[in-house]
Order: sequence, then C-alpha cells, then structure tokens
Amino acid sequence: MRLLVTGANGQVGWELNRRLISLGEVIALGRAQCDLAQPERLPDIVRSIKPDVIVNAAAYTAVDKAEQEEELAFTVNGKSVGALAEEARRAGALLIHYSTDYVFDGNKSAPYSEEDTPCPINAYGRSKLAGERAVPHAADGYIILRTSWIYAARGRNFLQTVLRLAREREELQIVCDQVGAPTWARDIAEATALVVQTAIRERREGRFASGLFHMTASGAASWYDFAAAILEHGNAYGLLSAARRPRLYAITSEQYRLPAARPKNSRLAGDRLRERFGIVLPDWREALPLCLKEIKACEP
Repeated sequence: MRLLVTGANGQVGWELNRRLISLGEVIALGRAQCDLAQPERLPDIVRSIKPDVIVNAAAYTAVDKAEQEEELAFTVNGKSVGALAEEARRAGALLIHYSTDYVFDGNKSAPYSEEDTPCPINAYGRSKLAGERAVPHAADGYIILRTSWIYAARGRNFLQTVLRLAREREELQIVCDQVGAPTWARDIAEATALVVQTAIRERREGRFASGLFHMTASGAASWYDFAAAILEHGNAYGLLSAARRPRLYAITSEQYRLPAARPKNSRLAGDRLRERFGIVLPDWREALPLCLKEIKACEP
C-alpha cells in the first residue's frame, strides 16, 4: 500500500511520516514538493505517485493572519482540498483530511457533536469549513477528522510559545475563558494510523462508509489551565528554572484582543470516533508530560 502525506514538515505531518510506515510505503511531501497554495499543480503530483491513501496534513493555520489573507487561506484550505479529493476519487484512493474546532462559533454550552451546524466566526474557520464541504462533493471514500489545539515538540504552537515566554518574562497573562482540548500531534498520528488501517480493511470487505469524526484529546482545559500545566511540568523536567518561574495571570478574551475572534467553547465530542473505530485519545494531562519529556530529550 502506498500512502501520500502532505504537510510533511508540520506538527501532524512529521508524526504521520513515522506512524504510517507500518502500513506501507509512505511518500511524505512538504511545501517545497507539494504547495497547496498552487492547486493547479496537485493533479500531476498525485498522478505521479499513484497513492492508495492520501492523508492531507497540509493547511493554512495562521489564524490571525488569515483575516488579511482570506483568499490564500481559502485556496489552501478549500480549493486545494477539493482538488486532492477529486484526485483521490480519480485514483480510487482513500482520503484522510483534517479540520478544526474553529468551524463552530463556540456558543454551545456542551461539547460539539458532528451533527451540530458549523458557524465559523473567523476567516480561518470559514476556509476550513470550505475544505470540509469540498471533500464529499469530490471524493468517493473519505474520512474527515476535526481536531483542536494541536501542540508538539516541534514547530510553532502554544506549548512552545509558553516555554519561550516563561524564559523571557516575569509574568504571563493567559486567556481563561476559551475552553478546548489540547491535543498532542503524536496522538493524532497514532489514532490516524488506526483509522486508516480499519478503513482499508472495510473497503476491502465492501462495507466502508465515508464520514466526519471528532478526534481530540480527552478532557478539557482553558488556555490558562494549559499554560499552568506547561509551567508545572516544564519545571519538573528541567525545561524551566524554578528560580525564575513567571507569575501567571488569568485574563478574558476581551482583555486580550486579537485580529481573529476565537470560539469560547472548542470542546468536541468524540463518541462517533469511539463507536466506529474504538478510538479514545488519552487525556491531555497524560499526553503533555510525554511531549515535554521528548523536548527535554532533544535538547543539546
């Protein structure tokens, strides 16, 4: 089996390249080889590889910048996703595509299910919703996985930002009224490998059904809660100095205004993923120390 992974240098893509190898030959392409800002090039790329599975981990993820670059965000997250879906249909390949909690407005008090109607409140969310809607129109066999608050030992993310600022500042002000599930990229990749394995078996047996699923860590936290845990475990693993541990202050979204609005409630219910694939991601409190331990092990 041949698997094409886009976004190979991103947080999830880097992990996928290592987790999918047990399923077959993995061709992992970064932006230099497969730039979703150029959708016209995608057909030739996919046709030259002839994949059995396409896992699209590439995306435009600059949430605030997307307010000024909405056309580019829609090209990468919408138009190019549709092009990949069309090529997956043409090749008879399974398409795995990632989406986001930001397709919702955050006004619901309970976790969002797959049946809830999306209503994005920023350009990034609108562009990701465009991708979600493009997939079923083009692909024959697909799985869309919505996830949230991704972090990893590599790349730019909230975890890395908190560690950097903790070394530079005496105090940190972190938003406390946005709640979601911090999700480790490695857990996403490992769960994706299980999804692909099951989906391929179902396709061979003639009982596969395409679908949309939520894939996030168990549990929930505010950004403030997440930052507090990062500081605590960062200190325990020697990534931060106990003598210079910054003071942490909780603030509201209104006190920390950004170009793009964020949903207050980003919790996603994972019942459908558990029922279909038997997958429940670990609690974020269990995953975070493992990621920090990896960061420590990679230090020179």
